[in-house]
Amino acid sequence: MTDGVIYVAEGAGYLDLAERSARSLRALHPGLAVDLFTDQATGSDLFDRVRPIPPGPTPKLASLTETRFDRTLYLDCDTLILAPLGDLYDVLKRFELALAHDVRRASALIRESHREHVPYAFPQMNAGVMLYRRSEPMWTFLQDWQRLYRQAGRTRDQVSLHDLLWASDLRFYVLPPEFNLRRVTMLDAWEPLDARPTILHSHRLLQHLRGDAPQLAAVEEIRVAERMARAQEWVAAGLADPAMGAEAVPAFLRAELREANAEVPRAARVLP
Repeated sequence: MTDGVIYVAEGAGYLDLAERSARSLRALHPGLAVDLFTDQATGSDLFDRVRPIPPGPTPKLASLTETRFDRTLYLDCDTLILAPLGDLYDVLKRFELALAHDVRRASALIRESHREHVPYAFPQMNAGVMLYRRSEPMWTFLQDWQRLYRQAGRTRDQVSLHDLLWASDLRFYVLPPEFNLRRVTMLDAWEPLDARPTILHSHRLLQHLRGDAPQLAAVEEIRVAERMARAQEWVAAGLADPAMGAEAVPAFLRAELREANAEVPRAARVLP
């Protein structure tokens, strides 16, 4: 039984991020095999094998089935390993696939599906951290995902993944958020033994590739940026921030209602 990690990096900027993530992984797991699929030349010794990105609907979807490992942890490039993975791979003794819920689950973006009517209580899974094992059901699922992605015509692969998980009989497990930590500020709410932050997955690690924002690399830098962004989100929503003393539950419900009103014709809107 072989365990390993794969990254997929298209472009020089994503290769740099993959190397940063792999460096954080190597610091904690020097003996774990790590492979890279890329279209770039790299002289780094961080990776055991470097392979070209195979043809397919997206670099990631094409690469998932090309893993050489029996049990694979796929990591997006905008990740950092904060603590040892522990017995994470053992989840695959009972499940084909493991991944975590996405955040911002009340938004239209994360509720989107293509052909299935999926309940709110079954949100999109974040596809940036995925643990999966080599098996016939899993490989059929990955091939179906490629096919459905093409049919859906969406840029985000989580839309087709959402539909497929809902309709599939694949045995999968929902990881707790510490294995795909999308908000560092979640740590502000956790008590000492609530969780062990393990895999940070933050788009702020790649924000410099999307515009003029500075490049962030440290957890505390990201935490400060998230706090600022959170306050700005409440202002943009035209709502009082619960962190500043406003009633929390009504604030979240009003935010969702305003999001829903923005998605329907004016005549059909419901006033908050």
